[in-house]
Amino acid sequence: MKIGEPTLDQLRIFLAVEEEGSFGAAAKRMGRAVSAISYGIAQMEAQLGVTLFAREGSRKPVLTDDGRGLLGEAKAIIDRSDALLAKTRGLHAGLESDLGMVVDVMVPGEVIADVLREFRTMFPTVSLNLQVEGLGAVAACLLDEQSHLAIGGPVIADNPEFERQAIGTVELVPVAAPDHLLAREGVKPGESREHLQLILTDRSPLTKGREFSVLSPLGWRLGDLGAKHALLKQGIGWGNMPRPMVAADLASGALVELDLPEKPGASYTFSALWRRDSKLGPAASWMIDGFRDRLEQCRHHPGHAHTETDRLDGAAQSPLLPVA
Repeated sequence: MKIGEPTLDQLRIFLAVEEEGSFGAAAKRMGRAVSAISYGIAQMEAQLGVTLFAREGSRKPVLTDDGRGLLGEAKAIIDRSDALLAKTRGLHAGLESDLGMVVDVMVPGEVIADVLREFRTMFPTVSLNLQVEGLGAVAACLLDEQSHLAIGGPVIADNPEFERQAIGTVELVPVAAPDHLLAREGVKPGESREHLQLILTDRSPLTKGREFSVLSPLGWRLGDLGAKHALLKQGIGWGNMPRPMVAADLASGALVELDLPEKPGASYTFSALWRRDSKLGPAASWMIDGFRDRLEQCRHHPGHAHTETDRLDGAAQSPLLPVA
């Protein structure tokens, strides 16, 4: 037997009858005559060589075993068709088909998750390619055109090739395990130089030769903020961390905030950055507003954005930009 190909309209009729429970209700939903619905089902059954609904007398149509078996496939086809149509409408309206984005590792993980959760609801047809990087590696993703939009820190905000829009800050605080020598009261000026400092480093050469908040000549340079966090909790060295990332540790006593005379903590300013020769679409513009709003909330409630999973992907490269 040669099996025909049902049309999208027939599949939509099939789903409408199944969901509404009757031919009449399906006809009302689709704005059709009942006879048109009945004819559509009959045609689909003839093409596939199966009976989709058992309909005897005045009883409501009930899916047959064959009908139940084909229901999932019909739904999948219609879902994909609807997605295609939605993306096409978006393209006609100027909406991006995809968005490449790179986010600084200092952005709290829960901020990223909250923004992207809403982004998925607002722009279901836009494919997202997300990278999490640190320092100059954020700029490298834009310069190499791997990403359309970046949420980056102050070390790259002055790049003349980028347009920039400040969107928020996160507080960096010096921390160590509670039994660390720098955790005691009365630490003297210069004493921090005598202890191992854990330093976040750049994967790219874009900020070669620049150092920020590096006090100690005794330093371990790490390309992974998550690794730095873990080593700090194990009592290996001291270093600056974003307050939201260590808020729970400070509350539990797993880490303590250091009162160093040099006050190495800082306000780490985030900017939305994009190439001057590019134009942001609606999805990218919404993303900037989303991160600005969520970073503002996080600034007032830093403990709500605690995460231990912010990590830099890929192998570290040299030269490295040390940031405590």
